[in-house]
Amino acid sequence: MAAVAVLRISGADSGRILAALAGAVPPPRRASLRRLRDARGETLDRALVLWLPGPGSFTGEDGAELHLHGGRAVLDGVSAALVALGARPAEPGEFSRRAFLNGRIDLTEAEGVADLVAAETAAQRRQALAQMEGGLAARLTGWADRLRLLLAACEARIDFPEEAMPEEAEDAAHAEMRVLGAEMQAALAEGARAERLRDGLVFTVAGAPNVGKSSLVNALAGAEIAIVSAMPGTTRDVLETRLDLGGIPVALIDTAGLRETDDPIEAEGVRRARARAASADLVLAVGCPGIAAPAHPDALVIANKIDLGGTVPAGALGVSARTGQGMAELRAALAEAARRLTAAGNPAPLTRARHRAALAEATARLEAAASTDLAELAAEDLRLALRALGRITGMVGVEDLLDTIFRAFCIGK
Repeated sequence: MAAVAVLRISGADSGRILAALAGAVPPPRRASLRRLRDARGETLDRALVLWLPGPGSFTGEDGAELHLHGGRAVLDGVSAALVALGARPAEPGEFSRRAFLNGRIDLTEAEGVADLVAAETAAQRRQALAQMEGGLAARLTGWADRLRLLLAACEARIDFPEEAMPEEAEDAAHAEMRVLGAEMQAALAEGARAERLRDGLVFTVAGAPNVGKSSLVNALAGAEIAIVSAMPGTTRDVLETRLDLGGIPVALIDTAGLRETDDPIEAEGVRRARARAASADLVLAVGCPGIAAPAHPDALVIANKIDLGGTVPAGALGVSARTGQGMAELRAALAEAARRLTAAGNPAPLTRARHRAALAEATARLEAAASTDLAELAAEDLRLALRALGRITGMVGVEDLLDTIFRAFCIGK
């Protein structure tokens, strides 16, 4: 149930269907209040109707939007009337797929739409918007334009061998290949951080039993996520809660206390705890007075239970999950770590593994072109580099990717 439900229609018959349902097609791109009737003339709703003729629509086709009252009976009745008039329910991602096939957006922009729909935090929203609005596509287009200029120079050497290219021009071309390759390598490095932002980070809390790991997780989450007890070994499995740290989504993982045990269930919990710590983006290594934090490279070391006294070890952050002392500083440190792990130097970074795989291939081909003096070999490598870039935006060789990309969309997109 919602106050307003929006039904979208797209395709060549949209105008006919809209006229049959609303009595007439309203002026283009102007919201009009219309009475919607089914084939028997029964009124289904009084709704705002928009007529969106192609090619200036989202999909590039004729389309319409029906802004209905959000009751289930209204939605079911209008949907049934549309099907009776010849429409069919859209497949997941079909509107964005049609927009791609009709040249309204490229694949990176379509993926930005999906990321925006799935965004949980402000940072994810900003990154998705930048991609949806063509930021990544513009970056890739700039690289492709420079590759085409280099390819044109190579082909000129092949077609007109009697007109030798000046040595300084060849040196400049090889220098441009190296500069372009360095830019692509930098994009690959920052792409992993952008993908972390899209998927979310994983922070794992690790430490010996009874150092207050579960209390710490509960305090950070602001909810009773984990059972807290003075009995060692209370937490035996992996518990997860979601945090928003400065606009960055983080899965905070509570794990079993790290110790040697003959209890097979607790031992399995310890094994899982070590595995999650090994794969985490950041480990929160927790200790308390009398119990040292576990050693882990690049961990954020936390000395819990400082309300009980004792000295905070050098380099550790002293907190008390029970009283709240030091918790604001811990949240700030976690937010800074999340920002550092996801920070990208460019506002339009690569956001998917397929982007990085294609760009890695383009970079390898560009390096090969820069390392040869044979124009024929260099030209072929530059063509393959261009083709790899084209796979990212959907210009070439992506037919087998379309179903995988668009089936992850919601129905309405």
